[in-house]
Amino acid sequence: MRAKILSAGIIPVRRAQGQWLYLLLRAYQYWDFPKGKTEAGETPLQAALREVKEETGLERLDFRWGYDYIETGPYARGKVARYYIAETRDSEVVLGFVPALGRAEHHEYRWMTYEEAYRWASPRVRRVLEWSRRQMEL
Repeated sequence: MRAKILSAGIIPVRRAQGQWLYLLLRAYQYWDFPKGKTEAGETPLQAALREVKEETGLERLDFRWGYDYIETGPYARGKVARYYIAETRDSEVVLGFVPALGRAEHHEYRWMTYEEAYRWASPRVRRVLEWSRRQMEL
């Protein structure tokens, strides 16, 4: 059995016009939350915080729903993604430049309503969205 490769990320949300908006990033045709592989010596939460900062520039995050998380089933050669939910008051996003690629890892970002995010997301990300909405309603 192959060891799982853990990717950790954050579901960034913010309030605007009385509703929650979710930050999703697009790489090619695929929309997802900021995430990336955990590095040696990092906890998954530390990796998630590093990845969200590298990929979006967001640093001020409030884990107002606690540190519960959801993990996806294996995808892309055994990778598993773990997501935490955090609120930010910042709306400006700066897509991080990746020197090895010579460009940003992601092509664009959007703050979306739940319905918009659900429409653009893959089934794997939709499951994460559904979980986040339940957690936020508690």
